[in-house]
Amino acid sequence: MILYDTAHKMSFVEFGIQIPIFDSKASRTFALLKDHSVLGPRLSEWHCGRIKETITEADLLRTHSRAYVARLFSDALEDEIVTTYELIDEHGRYFRYDPNVATEPLSGLFNRIRQRVAGTTQCGRIALEKGFCFYFGGGMHHAQRDFGSGFCLLNDVVIALRKLQSEGQIQTAWVIDVDAHKGDGTAALTRGDDTITTLSIHMARGWPLDGEPVMPDGRPNPSFIPSDIDIPIAAGEEDRYNAALLEGLYRLDAGRRPDLAVVVSGADPYEKDELPSTQELRLSIAQMVARDRLVYRFLKDRRISHAGLMAGGYGGSAWEIYSRFLTWALLDRLGDDKRPAD
Repeated sequence: MILYDTAHKMSFVEFGIQIPIFDSKASRTFALLKDHSVLGPRLSEWHCGRIKETITEADLLRTHSRAYVARLFSDALEDEIVTTYELIDEHGRYFRYDPNVATEPLSGLFNRIRQRVAGTTQCGRIALEKGFCFYFGGGMHHAQRDFGSGFCLLNDVVIALRKLQSEGQIQTAWVIDVDAHKGDGTAALTRGDDTITTLSIHMARGWPLDGEPVMPDGRPNPSFIPSDIDIPIAAGEEDRYNAALLEGLYRLDAGRRPDLAVVVSGADPYEKDELPSTQELRLSIAQMVARDRLVYRFLKDRRISHAGLMAGGYGGSAWEIYSRFLTWALLDRLGDDKRPAD
């Protein structure tokens, strides 16, 4: 199943934010799937077009601190957004942000982000029912307990899992994070919790691992809290990426198998990605497609429900990754013999 509500935009241009997150990541992928000779006529079998889930303040409080959630529901919200999306540089000037071109108030972004948390939660529910669902959104894995970070105001991955756990829908989960950046918020928020096991394969250098180990207020920097399995890939080591990922998946599988796996399926390791902080990892399109098929097969072979999230992917080429993988995966799910060969 694909969860894609066409009314929900990917980009933030209406808020004046100029981070290279483009609607084409979702819209072009969906258009290609819809126009496919086999998938198009069977659209109703694989497309869920409405996000029905509701996320409450209580849902946020299972993951984020009461003080942080209170700030998000107060006049401090815009300050939190400015910090999280890095909209002011070290000289106090606007950075990737022009309020003069905004058509919506910056505070309205909070509702957009809560919609994405709702989408991730609904994706998990569909995956539990159908075995596989891919949501065109989510993957905000940098948000921490007390603050947002790295374009992530809320950690939808953990919020969704905590909600499903609280309802008794699941007991255990894996988070398989293949975004270019370490899934630091998810690792920190689930530290010491053996019901959620985290794997992150990411750039060995660069953000968020280029900060100081101690924050200005004296607390340890949570970005350095390890995942249960961390797989750092140094620049120039792209040829070992998928072998290292497979080894990590086998290590993950050595423990208890989960009720649900959430895959933070960032396209930003792609060599065409346009965000400066992804440049330490440059996978070819063939390596990216192999990555996604590897994770998919690993979970399918073990009959583990798979909730995929679109996550990171910056610039005009991200759709290339998702369209190739999802064409292949949907044909497999529908049992069609026209699935592209490996």
